[in-house]
Amino acid sequence: MTYDKHVQNRLKRIEGQVRGVLRMMDEEKDCADIVMQLSAIQGAINRTIGVVVSKNLEQCVRLNIENGEETDEMVKEAVELLMKSR
Repeated sequence: MTYDKHVQNRLKRIEGQVRGVLRMMDEEKDCADIVMQLSAIQGAINRTIGVVVSKNLEQCVRLNIENGEETDEMVKEAVELLMKSR
C-alpha cells in the first residue's frame, strides 16, 4: 500500500503532540493538562488508524474488483482491524 502525504502529515502532527507532552512533563505542568493532551493524542491516533485501514481497504477492493475476485473476506478483515484498534 502506498501512503500519501496526508497520512504522513497526520503522524508528524501526532509526533509533535508527543514532544509537547514530554516538554510539559519536563516543565512539571499540571497532571490534568497532560492527561488532556494524551487524550487528544489517543484520539488522533485512532482517527489515523481509521484513515489507514479505509485507504488500504479502498485500494484492495478496487484491485480485487479489477481482477474479478471477491471482496467479502477483505472487508471482514478491515473491520476486525478497526475493532482491535479500539
